Amino acid sequence: MRRSALLATLAAGLVLASTGSAAAQNAQGSRADTDQVVVFSSELLPLTVYPDPHGCTALPTVSHVLNNQTSRTVYLHADPLCLTPGIPIQPGYGMHTGQVAGSFSS
Repeated sequence: MRRSALLATLAAGLVLASTGSAAAQNAQGSRADTDQVVVFSSELLPLTVYPDPHGCTALPTVSHVLNNQTSRTVYLHADPLCLTPGIPIQPGYGMHTGQVAGSFSS
């Protein structure tokens, strides 16, 4: 009885481990395929999507959250011309833009 319970527990652990790693690989692959930056402004406005952004891009004046769905680092700048030092946002992460952000670059 103990032996079958132990085998069942080990088998369940192996199944969960393989499922978790497959899900993580799928999430990374789908993030790289989108290659876009998504900006949330408010509940009353649709998301602003920037497909394959390059260079300096001004943010909407009421932006609230920037989500980096590209495969490279995006930098959040305080001014609309990307002249100030940028805060790096790694792929798959996001950041509140608040009142201090005016643009992003990649």
